[in-house]
Amino acid sequence: VVWSKILDPETYVVVQTAPAVRAALGEEFGMEIGTNVTGKMVTALRNLGFDKVFDTNTAADLTIMEEGNEFLERLNNNGTLPMITSCSPGWVRYSEMYYPELLNHLSTCKSPHQMFGAMLKSYYAEKQGIDPKKMFVVSVMPCVAKKYERSREEMIEDVDAVITTRELAKMIKQAQMDFVNLPDSGFDSPMGEATGAGAIFGTTGGVMEAALRTLEEKLTGNTFAKLEYEPVRGEQGIKRATLNLNGKEVKVVVASGLKNAQTIMDEIKEGKADYQFVEIMACPGGCV
Repeated sequence: VVWSKILDPETYVVVQTAPAVRAALGEEFGMEIGTNVTGKMVTALRNLGFDKVFDTNTAADLTIMEEGNEFLERLNNNGTLPMITSCSPGWVRYSEMYYPELLNHLSTCKSPHQMFGAMLKSYYAEKQGIDPKKMFVVSVMPCVAKKYERSREEMIEDVDAVITTRELAKMIKQAQMDFVNLPDSGFDSPMGEATGAGAIFGTTGGVMEAALRTLEEKLTGNTFAKLEYEPVRGEQGIKRATLNLNGKEVKVVVASGLKNAQTIMDEIKEGKADYQFVEIMACPGGCV
């Protein structure tokens, strides 16, 4: 489907790539695991024929601003707490199946790539004078659950196709590109710019850390009162921390892997949870 759209001169094909993809793609071409191949990846995507190459990190920034504000709104107005992140579609589906009575705890935010699809077909299309009906948005994701997410009834309009890191590698091989020796190039602007907060979305604790930066700025007015939140980092399955945000004590927990998610959800269900903000990712260690 993606190839046919690229080859159709009537279709404006836009691609966005998740932060985890750039750290995994090189492995498909014999490079050391974890090599950052952002520049080569962007060049390869342009060579494949995509009209614009954007960075999902841009939308991760949008997501975290929305999520941070939503959390503050709940915190200050006796909303449903703890608030739980909603950017991992495997986790969202799991919660729908096993904890339907707790769904009001989930953030109302779409995941970054879905949010980006909606932005591209509205704001960006309008600015560029493109008919959104002729736009085809492709997401390159580390995750097969994103394929399912794209097809959800309430989000079917946002993104038109999802391919995995491996499927992108197959396309590059089909095009017979010498990936390892490709020159570096940068994402298209203006929807290709992002902060480091967007980049850490792909690892466990990253979403929480990005949100805490936003919260700190909102509450204190200081842009970077604190940039790094070590307690929510690392590979442990469950990480708990108490943070002081402008005199307000906020308890947070980060869980990755659905077994650990179950532990946290059972605590909430049984009324034993004393924290206000929860990050959950379906995969151990997060997307990366």
